[in-house]
Amino acid sequence: MKYIYVAFLAFSVGGCSISQLKLPELKIPRVYKLSVQQGNVITQEMVDRLKPGMTRNQVEFVMGKPVLSDPFNDDQWVYIYSLDVPDYFTQMFKMVLAFEGDTLATITGDYVPQEADAEANKEANGEVDGEVKEESGADAAAGPAKTADDGEVEPAS
Repeated sequence: MKYIYVAFLAFSVGGCSISQLKLPELKIPRVYKLSVQQGNVITQEMVDRLKPGMTRNQVEFVMGKPVLSDPFNDDQWVYIYSLDVPDYFTQMFKMVLAFEGDTLATITGDYVPQEADAEANKEANGEVDGEVKEESGADAAAGPAKTADDGEVEPAS
């Protein structure tokens, strides 16, 4: 008897068109995915405090202990920070600090101290101590260069 009742129910429901049923919109709960942070948190403010010539203790006070320490190269500290927000984005930052003896020598990686970045921009623009370098040779005699509509620089005629 049970089988007949189940078969009748299956045929009656199966014969109905699903699109004609007026069911409330069901929200299926999803699995919550956690944001994952790993490594040393690296901020621009921390990097701006770093100056070449700082001791290892001073660098450790500002940045914390490095995540990766190479047992074969004690003069290089690697800081890695990753942030993974599932279904949205993943960020990864890396910094390498090199020491000469007990003092900080170079800072490389995704973050650069803003003072060093400003100096690099000045050099790229031809400025030295707030002054623009003089042009020399035929370019100086020809006058300033003009920019075409497509962004290319054309020499003055």
